Amino acid sequence: MRAIFLFNHDAGHQVAHLAGIAAATARLHPDIETVVAYATPEIRGRLEELIEPASAQLIRWEELELPGWRKAVATTFDRVLPASRLMRLRANIPLFASANMIISTERTCLRLKKHLPQDSMPYFAKVPHGAGDRSVAYHPDYTRFDRSFVAGPKVVDQLVAHGVSRERLVIVGYPKFEGIDLDARERFFDNDNPTFVYNPHFDPNLSSWYDEGPELLRWFTSDAGKDFNLIFAPHVMLFKKELHVSPEYKIARKRPDVPEEALEAENVLIDVDSPRLFDMSYTLAADGYIGDVSSQIYEFLARPRAAFFYDSRREKLEEDDEWHLFWDAGPVVQTTAELTTLLPEYREIASQYRDKQVELFSYTIDLGDRPASERAADAIADAVKEQAGR
Repeated sequence: MRAIFLFNHDAGHQVAHLAGIAAATARLHPDIETVVAYATPEIRGRLEELIEPASAQLIRWEELELPGWRKAVATTFDRVLPASRLMRLRANIPLFASANMIISTERTCLRLKKHLPQDSMPYFAKVPHGAGDRSVAYHPDYTRFDRSFVAGPKVVDQLVAHGVSRERLVIVGYPKFEGIDLDARERFFDNDNPTFVYNPHFDPNLSSWYDEGPELLRWFTSDAGKDFNLIFAPHVMLFKKELHVSPEYKIARKRPDVPEEALEAENVLIDVDSPRLFDMSYTLAADGYIGDVSSQIYEFLARPRAAFFYDSRREKLEEDDEWHLFWDAGPVVQTTAELTTLLPEYREIASQYRDKQVELFSYTIDLGDRPASERAADAIADAVKEQAGR
């Protein structure tokens, strides 16, 4: 029996959601061969940071290589499409056909269903890379997964409401929290001023960066903002390319650059590409959170504090009203001028929203009495044996 853990992405932000589950499966279920299929040496490096050596030795490692010509073609099209991801899947069909179960943090793995033998089709399982509320959290493709291992009852309710069978959903908790001290607070500035983390998304319709972000950074460099610190920690994909396309909203926008004055300011930390963008260093260090639609808000709310949100939507879909749940955790604004008048009141705002934040967090993430990775590993083992016995 074989379970393939698929790490087929172009950045490392999803790795921590699945790495611990792969390690736990290898450790707790030696009767199942645990295979880690990874996209790049950089992804493997991130995996080896998170998986202890004893468990790593129990894993079969497979790099999803692309032949030279395919890699060149894919790189050209990666600017607008996930070409490398799709071509890596097609180039490794024999490996995936050998699996009883394929576990991934994203939906592109479902493309394999067109190319694998129907009479021995492996189970497909999803571990969400986050626990947010917007439409991608309950995309129709979820009905095509044989299992989804989710963080808590909120996602179960979302998916069942959108047609996913309850029997295919297993609450396991939030594996990314394992190995992280949620009480830690790293110091990033040589002063005791309040620190905010600004975490805009990359989606060109939903992200605040395109219209409001540069102005916010300039405010922190001005006399009005000099008594506050800012960590600019966007979604890691925002600065991977200059042109962003939203298939969901059919919008494309060019990404603005970081203002020069923010790059030089002592009270502004700029990070657009390091692992700290997704290892919770910044969200744990801040006194307040500024965002728009990123599910990182729920990682921030592991410790309730002040939160502020931009509603930057240019085009609105009919179902958009369904994903405002996380906006109940703090004030929602449309402009930087509105936001900056509220920031000095962050302590009072934190107190005002604390009870709602605690309620949202417990509904979203089931911490449980047992590590999430072990709960997921046991559920995977059961599903693998079910598929093998068909």
